[in-house]
Amino acid sequence: MRFALILTLALLPVSAFAQDRAQSLADIQAELSQLEAQFNSLKRELVSTGAISSGAAGGSALQRLDTIEASIQRLTGRTEEVELRLNRVVQQGTNQLGDLQFRVTELEGGDVGAIPPQATLGGDSSTAAAAPPPSAPAAAAGTTTQLAVQEQADFDRAKGVLGQGDFQAAADQLEAFAQTYTGGPLTYEALYLRGEALSQLNRTQDAARSYLDAFSGDPEGPRAADALLRVGQRLGDLGQTQQACITLAEVGNRFGGSNAAGEAQTSAQRLGCN
Repeated sequence: MRFALILTLALLPVSAFAQDRAQSLADIQAELSQLEAQFNSLKRELVSTGAISSGAAGGSALQRLDTIEASIQRLTGRTEEVELRLNRVVQQGTNQLGDLQFRVTELEGGDVGAIPPQATLGGDSSTAAAAPPPSAPAAAAGTTTQLAVQEQADFDRAKGVLGQGDFQAAADQLEAFAQTYTGGPLTYEALYLRGEALSQLNRTQDAARSYLDAFSGDPEGPRAADALLRVGQRLGDLGQTQQACITLAEVGNRFGGSNAAGEAQTSAQRLGCN
């Protein structure tokens, strides 16, 4: 098992990126098919009427049409090739993400048989995206505002406990926060901070898991670079040197120029990464 997933993620910045790219390829292929159909119809019409070989154009018109047809076929082949490559990268990323989850669960001593099936990267979310949320009445809007205020207050409380140095209490509160506000705007920040608290408690495996959850949940978010860095560092602490080196290298590849990338390079040197 390897952590080469991280390299795949660099090629697929987000699952939505893969979906948008696949959609673009589908659009291009559809347009090429329509263009080819129109071209063939025009060619048959010119041949049937004799216009293709009459007048000043002469036989060169047919040659030009053949050249255009060859170009359309070549472009169609190229789009199919790109689509195959994209599908291969998505499949590899999906398999390797499952491999990553398996490895971390195994390191934690968890039940690998209880790991849920890995969803395909870039999976179809068009249905959810296409359906606009219903208009909320004023009462519902007020409830939403209250929940947002409560979420911020709960987060600040847990973060304050971490700042006071009570790492066990902070880890517990941050875990409860992430479970209560799943997918919220502060969820992945809470998971990252929980990793920090667990690191202070020398619960390295649990910390690696929390950092991984913070990164995989929001791979383009403000904590993504730091979370990926911490995953690599904790893997090094666990003696998983090869996987740690791959992950630390990916911090630089993905977040070049960031403070996290510089720290990753230093950590990689300490581990003796090539």
